[in-house]
Amino acid sequence: MELDRITRNPEVMGVKPCVRGTRVTVGTLVGLLASGHDPSAILAAYPYLEARDLRQALAYAAWRVEEVEVPIPAA
Repeated sequence: MELDRITRNPEVMGVKPCVRGTRVTVGTLVGLLASGHDPSAILAAYPYLEARDLRQALAYAAWRVEEVEVPIPAA
């Protein structure tokens, strides 16, 4: 899945992953969904977001959870 709506910018929210350059972080959206907020209520609260943004935020979070760090020995 292409995550073309998730951005990271050192000048926006301390490089946290955000949606399309806004100050809305993936963590904020995933937290709202996890706490039971209805997607339509989230979109009403953030009218500049789209349903696709919510889906990509969830996809990004799922991808990050599955990411495995592999230690690399020092040279």
